[in-house]
Amino acid sequence: MISEKILDLNKNGSAIRAMFEEGKKMAALYGAENVYDYSLGNPSVEPPREIKDAFMQILEEESQNYVHGYMLNAGYEDVREAIADKLNKSFGTAFSAKNIMMTVGAAGGLNVAFKTLLNPGDEVITFAPFFGEYRNYVANFDGKLVIAQTNPETFQPDLQVLESVITPKTKAMIINNPNNPTGVVYSEETICEIAELLEKKEKEYGISIYLIADEPYRELAYDGVEVPYLTKYYHNTIVGYSYSKSLSLPGERIGYLVLPDELDDAHEIIPGAAVANRVLGFVNAPSLIQRVVGRCQDATVDVEIYNRNRELLYSRLTEYGYSCIKPQGAFYLFVKAPGGDDKAFARAAKEHRILLVAGSGFGGPGYVRIAYCVDYDMIVRSLPGFQALAEEYGLTK
Repeated sequence: MISEKILDLNKNGSAIRAMFEEGKKMAALYGAENVYDYSLGNPSVEPPREIKDAFMQILEEESQNYVHGYMLNAGYEDVREAIADKLNKSFGTAFSAKNIMMTVGAAGGLNVAFKTLLNPGDEVITFAPFFGEYRNYVANFDGKLVIAQTNPETFQPDLQVLESVITPKTKAMIINNPNNPTGVVYSEETICEIAELLEKKEKEYGISIYLIADEPYRELAYDGVEVPYLTKYYHNTIVGYSYSKSLSLPGERIGYLVLPDELDDAHEIIPGAAVANRVLGFVNAPSLIQRVVGRCQDATVDVEIYNRNRELLYSRLTEYGYSCIKPQGAFYLFVKAPGGDDKAFARAAKEHRILLVAGSGFGGPGYVRIAYCVDYDMIVRSLPGFQALAEEYGLTK
């Protein structure tokens, strides 16, 4: 008999992945051009040319025993130094290689952080709506995920609500900025208020509360919006980063943790994270792609492609009568489900071959998530279906 945890996960698998798999089946039946799959945050923008060039140069120029060999658990020192230098130039920080640990994407990095920090029963706070896998990442180490509801009109944090859920058992808090699934960005003012509150609670309870910044969407911000770098505002910040969106490399599963010297117990956390990486079975991040991203610190994808999608989809959906906050970052719209039942609306959309993800899986019932990291032409083809749905639900005049 397999473990009870895995049995439960089998029964309650990812709604996002389930819809993605459904899309593959529908594409085989109706043709891919006739299925409008908005389920998965899979970047549609090609990786920058520098990535391919770096692969070729590394394979031709570097010792293959070195490229494909064992390394320190934390990753190649020169790659970590390159990342530290880039962060220092971008944000005025003072990191070195020892503060960077290469990870198997942001997901691997968050699991390493929780493995390093959590004892059974420790509480981890996150704002709703949130990336649903946080539940599983925290549960992996017998922690408890505590949900702090946001303002229902703006999805911005409510500091009174946040204060009410902090307890002596609070060990960490996750901030996903820009946010998946809402696309909102927490401002510098908001981050300062959160930092001030956490510091107050640390003193009140005599504990350390670690702020974990989950940042795969950092570079995807629009209209000149600035995304604050959290280590500058709160001493106990750990940053989890992934190149899956910034360089369109989701399948490579490459990212890093930033573990600043200012952390409480940094002298134990930094080596402890390297041990956690090993005992979780990652051991270290994949070697070749580490070498590649080390050479591509200044490479970027064309975010304007996502912005064009955002503008079209937002303007047309609101024209049809749908209600949605215009996202400031990431590549998601979080749309109110007409009729209030997000799962029923997702099923209705599927009748028009439009694949959406119900917001309930993100702790946001009554909404659906639309991932607009898709081809522009697909959005255009899907618009009649969205309009027909709006008419079915009585949204249009």
